Amino acid sequence: MNSELRSAVDFRRSMLIVRRCGGRLSARFDRLSIFVGLVLVVAISVVAALSLASGKYPIALADVFSALFGRGDEKVRMIVVEWRLPRVALAFTLGAALAISGAIFQSLTRNPLGSPDIIGFSAGSYTGSLVVILLLSGGYYETAAGAVAGGVVTAVAVYLLAYRQGIHGFRLIVVGIGVAAMLSAVNAWMIREADFELALGAAIWGAGSLNGLGFEQLMPVTIALCLLFPLALLFGRPLRQLEMGEDAARATGVNANRARLLLMVVGVSLTATVTAAAGPIPFIALSAPQIAQRLTRSAGVTLIPSALMGGLLLLAADWGAQNAFNVQLPVGVMTVSIGGFYFIWLLVGEGRR
Repeated sequence: MNSELRSAVDFRRSMLIVRRCGGRLSARFDRLSIFVGLVLVVAISVVAALSLASGKYPIALADVFSALFGRGDEKVRMIVVEWRLPRVALAFTLGAALAISGAIFQSLTRNPLGSPDIIGFSAGSYTGSLVVILLLSGGYYETAAGAVAGGVVTAVAVYLLAYRQGIHGFRLIVVGIGVAAMLSAVNAWMIREADFELALGAAIWGAGSLNGLGFEQLMPVTIALCLLFPLALLFGRPLRQLEMGEDAARATGVNANRARLLLMVVGVSLTATVTAAAGPIPFIALSAPQIAQRLTRSAGVTLIPSALMGGLLLLAADWGAQNAFNVQLPVGVMTVSIGGFYFIWLLVGEGRR
């Protein structure tokens, strides 16, 4: 075999290095990250199976798998494939999108508090949605467009307000928190002044909910995320170099300002996509990258383990919102309850450091 086409695998202590084309192309994989990723995939599969089987109409796991492969009772196939499967798929993909967005902003700010729901981008997307719902009486797709526009406008405002001969992570967080506070006040005022029925619907949607979502919402979300996920992975290397500081990144050939701006666009787009589909879902973007980082023991946040952790957290939160109580709750209520404890733990840990 031609040596140019050969591939070699080099096992080191904690790294797996794959070389191709005579060593001119190489990829490095952390063996602990691979193991953690496999464990997360197994956990995601278990929670997804439980979600498909659980509900007001419990279904045996054997019947669930039969329905997924097109066999079994027609009623069971309708419940599993048409009703529950889109919700499970949305929970995983939206959780992964939030986690990647959180990982991007935590890397850019070099701060575990630098997630889009803390620095105002989620609040901006919600503001855009409220404008469409309450003032323009728009439908689902108009509301989705409003969420994207609100997130982008908020990101531009935060970026310009925080820009002082470059972007400093701490300044971006402080400015973002202030913008988020102002937008939250505006959102509360709009809901208070709106018609009761519109205000009630906007408030329920604003809690972050997967109730009533199906294939109609899954397809546009999947298309958007199929474009954004590869872009996030493509910018993974500049993201890691920016974690070392602007000078170090420039020394390796990275245009720091351009890379940071493009990464912010990708991160905001991911957050806006989630908000457009299900409303603002808090704390997944904050917690998932940090939990994944601690499990993989990596020096910085990593995108793929973060995405898997975010998908698992939102799947588990949605299963709890549906089955832990006698009524279905918005998934955002569950993530707030869980994330509040994590937020306290994170603040205490940062204070000690």
